[in-house]
Amino acid sequence: MRIVQLIDSLEAGGAERMAVNYANVLADEIEFSGLVATRKEGALLSQINPNVSYLFLNKKKQLDLIAVFRLRSFVLKNRVTHIHAHSTSFFLAFLLKLLCPTLLLIRHDHYGNNVFLENRPHFVLKLTKSFFKGVIAVNQKLKNWSEVKLKSRNVIYLPNFSVKAAQEKSHTFLKGTEGKRIVSLANLREQKNHFFLLKVAQKLKESNPDWTFHLVGKDFDDEYAVQIKQLIKEYALENNVFMYGSKQDIGNILNQASIAILTSKSEGLPVSLLEYGLYKKAVVVTRVGEISAIVQNGKNGFIVDADREDLFYQSLVNLIENEILRTDFGTALYNTIQTDYTAESIIKKYLNWIQTS
Repeated sequence: MRIVQLIDSLEAGGAERMAVNYANVLADEIEFSGLVATRKEGALLSQINPNVSYLFLNKKKQLDLIAVFRLRSFVLKNRVTHIHAHSTSFFLAFLLKLLCPTLLLIRHDHYGNNVFLENRPHFVLKLTKSFFKGVIAVNQKLKNWSEVKLKSRNVIYLPNFSVKAAQEKSHTFLKGTEGKRIVSLANLREQKNHFFLLKVAQKLKESNPDWTFHLVGKDFDDEYAVQIKQLIKEYALENNVFMYGSKQDIGNILNQASIAILTSKSEGLPVSLLEYGLYKKAVVVTRVGEISAIVQNGKNGFIVDADREDLFYQSLVNLIENEILRTDFGTALYNTIQTDYTAESIIKKYLNWIQTS
């Protein structure tokens, strides 16, 4: 097989990380593994395996014929058999299929706004569904949605997976006191619910002022980001909550933290949670998406409803006051990830699905 991953950008988001992960792992498993970024490059460019054939299309508009034909040339030159299109890049894959009818297309659905899934626009997805050999969903809810709403066939649920970077330069140094840092890996998007996080930080400032929160994720310079920064000032959290923007030395960052959190109100299967597990972090997370399939409350972390700031706060305090519990949770979460969410197990299922469906 000769497979190309198609993704709109290489910014540090969940879908983007998965496109890079698939390309990197497949480079050692199949004849040819490629990766094409359509609209924008980004920080993940540095994480692409040297054995992966990479192309940047620099696509300027929705219907960019120059980009389509550049992609066609890349596909023909490398005798590509499959295009694995992540998120919204599926439409470019559809256009390419019109020029290369023998290509087999896979659509990877990373849609994270599951709370409003019933309102998700789907006209174009339904219009193009017959051109795709199959659909990969990152959670069961998305799998059901494709089967029921789109009447798609050959839909498989494959959880996300994370891999440790082979070589990672340590360039991010977290503020605060060693042993008293709480990290959140989440881009500044509304579904990540940083407002919830700040309300919890307010409470923790009163009871445990020496513990600090460290927000790592892309700042889109939009109204949501502005509101976060305003609330940090309004709540007088300048010395308790620190923002770092998008970073790539995730292992280095997590090694500096004692607790890791997610406060999302909507999710698929967050790659950041898998990374927490890989680095044996004790976690407090919200019960959304597929998170509850990984975190078992009181066994390998704490999981609470997305509207319960009081329980989230109390769970943090429980971890803060019990170092042994933090260690036990971190080890248990690591074991969970190693059992069900490794690259090896997911890629094996992925290749078997492609070959047999």
